[in-house]
Amino acid sequence: LRDCFDQLEGYLYGKEYDRVCLVFGLRRTGKTTMLRQAIGRMTKENLSRTAYIKARRNDNMAMMNRDLKKLFDAGFRYVFIDEVTLMEDFIDSAALFSDVFAAMGMKIVLSGTDSLGFWLAMDQELYDRAKPIHTTFIPYREYSRLLGIDRIDEYIRYGGTLRAGELAFDDEDVNAQDASFRDDESTRRYIDTAICRNIQHSLACYEAGGHFRHLYSLYEAGELTSAINRIIEDMNHRFLISVLTDDFRSHDLRLTAANLRKERDLEKRTDVLDRVDTEAVTRRLMELLDIRNKEEQSIGITPAHIAEIKQYLAALELIVDCPIETTEPETKPLEHILFTQPGMRYCQAQALVHVLLKDPQFSELSEYEKTRVSDRILEEVRGRMMEDIVLLETMKAADRDHRIFKLQFEVGEFDMVIYDQKENCCDIFEIKHSSTQVPLQYRHL
Repeated sequence: LRDCFDQLEGYLYGKEYDRVCLVFGLRRTGKTTMLRQAIGRMTKENLSRTAYIKARRNDNMAMMNRDLKKLFDAGFRYVFIDEVTLMEDFIDSAALFSDVFAAMGMKIVLSGTDSLGFWLAMDQELYDRAKPIHTTFIPYREYSRLLGIDRIDEYIRYGGTLRAGELAFDDEDVNAQDASFRDDESTRRYIDTAICRNIQHSLACYEAGGHFRHLYSLYEAGELTSAINRIIEDMNHRFLISVLTDDFRSHDLRLTAANLRKERDLEKRTDVLDRVDTEAVTRRLMELLDIRNKEEQSIGITPAHIAEIKQYLAALELIVDCPIETTEPETKPLEHILFTQPGMRYCQAQALVHVLLKDPQFSELSEYEKTRVSDRILEEVRGRMMEDIVLLETMKAADRDHRIFKLQFEVGEFDMVIYDQKENCCDIFEIKHSSTQVPLQYRHL
């Protein structure tokens, strides 16, 4: 069972009868399974009064109203409606569920992959009349418990969906083939369908498409996927015009090249990444990730686009604000966004290794050297991702008395600070993806 399952049963058997329950999140995060589990755990008496409806694209709220009336008259009191956001008029008419049928004594659970549609409905038709249950964010502890996986690297590779390990827990080949983020193509498809089309569908259905604002043209030109991929790849996770419009450069490639160049261990030091055709590698990576440079963008990206992308990704629970504090007084915190789907980010690094192996200069290296450099790129990405994962999960677990942030100062940074506001004291942390502790790593502490 998902950790949030108790919230669903709490709604079903609670005494409130003026609200509906919304179960929403991206694909493959356990929504439909939760509904079936709730039905499967019911008593015979409650089960006899339960209906499960799967909405279709050609359904509408008039048809739903007619069917719910029939169910109510027949004595049904628990109704689960899956994929409810497929109905075009759902967002503009959702109050029917809460104001009419929930008020009559029905417990109504609405579920769907169109998270933004629910978010828009909660802001309008279902304002203050819905209990939301979010499934998109799957923390490491829950992922580990559900899939029987106890390796952080597995979470970094596939974290974000429950697809990996769903079919055969012990068969690594099946798990790898069935994972959402198994390769660049599946990841790009997931971003395009589960995220970009989610945004487009919701805005098209909301106020008859009158709420598209600036993103419609970006989506129609096929450039929304590019913008989202650029933001995910940006090492500092900033929503800036420069991130989306400057000529694209792989942060992973540049950072690993610099670190290998100045490596303290003489045996590991190499300038091999300085000798590859960086321009060609970057171009192939852009093709894989569907990223476009300014001259290839038919739509000029504006601050309005940036603001809306940020707003909608936050509504989809894909990003969380975690500003970086500095030691300089009177300075504003630096923008720093954390992604809740590690698998998407890691797949970009794997795509980089994939195109690097096709570079003529790189392919001339020995197998040992190619493997060593490829592993170093992925290791550095895992290290940065682990920092983000620990910071994100600690933020989400913290109570109101504790503030969680990264702190930068002139010569370094604390990867995480936990500030106890009641006791006025801090715990400071260095986070490393490593099997050993080296004094140099924690010198700032």
